[in-house]
Amino acid sequence: MDTLIMVGQLLLGLSILVGLHELGHLLTAKMFGMRVEKFSIGFPPKIIGFQWGETEYSIGAIPLGGFVKISGMVDESMDTEQMSSEPQPWEFRSKPAWQRLIVMLGGIIVNVITGILIFVALVYQKGETYYSKEQVVEHGIVAYDIGKQIGLQDGDKILDINGEPYQSLSEISGGDALLSTDGYYTVERNGEIIQVKIPRGFINSFSNEESMSNFIHIRMPFDIFEVTKGTEAERVGLQKGDKFIEVNGQPVKYFNEWQNALAEAANSEVSIKIDRNGQEIDKTVKVAEDGTLGFQINPLLEPVSKKFGFAESITKGTEKAFGVVIINARALGRMFTGDVSPKNVSGPIGMAKIYGNKWDWTKFWSITGLISMILAFMNLLPIPALDGGHVVFLLYEMISGKTPSDKFLENAQKVGMVMLLALMVFAIGNDILKLFTGG
Repeated sequence: MDTLIMVGQLLLGLSILVGLHELGHLLTAKMFGMRVEKFSIGFPPKIIGFQWGETEYSIGAIPLGGFVKISGMVDESMDTEQMSSEPQPWEFRSKPAWQRLIVMLGGIIVNVITGILIFVALVYQKGETYYSKEQVVEHGIVAYDIGKQIGLQDGDKILDINGEPYQSLSEISGGDALLSTDGYYTVERNGEIIQVKIPRGFINSFSNEESMSNFIHIRMPFDIFEVTKGTEAERVGLQKGDKFIEVNGQPVKYFNEWQNALAEAANSEVSIKIDRNGQEIDKTVKVAEDGTLGFQINPLLEPVSKKFGFAESITKGTEKAFGVVIINARALGRMFTGDVSPKNVSGPIGMAKIYGNKWDWTKFWSITGLISMILAFMNLLPIPALDGGHVVFLLYEMISGKTPSDKFLENAQKVGMVMLLALMVFAIGNDILKLFTGG
């Protein structure tokens, strides 16, 4: 069932985005009087379709893209037969270059608009919820394995990132920090100010969503939420609302301190001191072999919650949408310098895992909006067979006044298709490798 939910979210998200992308091409083509022969979500073989006017609308069996076939255009169909005849008024090739440019940008523009609208709607409806810099500085962080690898420690108070202020805990592991060339965290540790360097290529440590949770988190003050029946916590009379002060004489205020203290005392007796409604109580308890007493915790630190008006949501949502593009452009650039590993490139399996195995509409639309912006960015790359490749040739034509030959466009299309196929094979190969290696 978990796999079905992941696949279902991926197929729904891609179908929406691919459909809207191709719709952008279709509408702009029809706006300029071009004949659109086919509109397909997914690649052949065709599952279902119907004819409406001059256009056949269909759904293909391979849900990893889609296409619009416009008469008189050299595209992935490699239908060169019609190109040997005289151009007709309804054909792509007979229209002015500026009109053809708008048609090629139509899908990208729609994906950008879609991404912006999704982020604006999410900001307006949900606002923002985060642990603030002030909370991080007050309570410090818990450093997990990946954090410890670069020198962070439990209790560190992160004051800034690369010498610049930050707003939320998530920015500490955000793209601006992880893609830094000579990045560092300014940290207060036991009253001393130090710098913890962010190694080049550190972003490669975050190959999946699970690795993010293995970096850092804010230290969490807590009390008891519920005591489990039949456990040591019930036997010694621990109650809801009890706060722990000491374990074996050592102060414990945060949950990670409590976990560490009990892990060291597993399967043995320890003395604890608790605060119950302002009264200090001493008890002796037997710690279980797994380092627990048998209760659920109540986190006492509430994240900051902000709501935005409609105008603010437009600004904030647009910033978030284009922030995705900027981070991905930087990551792509760092891939060429070797700072970002090509192993981070994911295919459909990786995308499905990002959606997750629980159907959460907020998360679904967040990821779909993110993919919409990435899809727009990737399609704008100057690679033949992508919209960006066609845009480059059209700009050349508009600037030089010379039209590339049909033979050149056909060969460029073939090269582009080979490049895209190789990239797809590489991405799927990465997905399969991660399944076996746990990456």
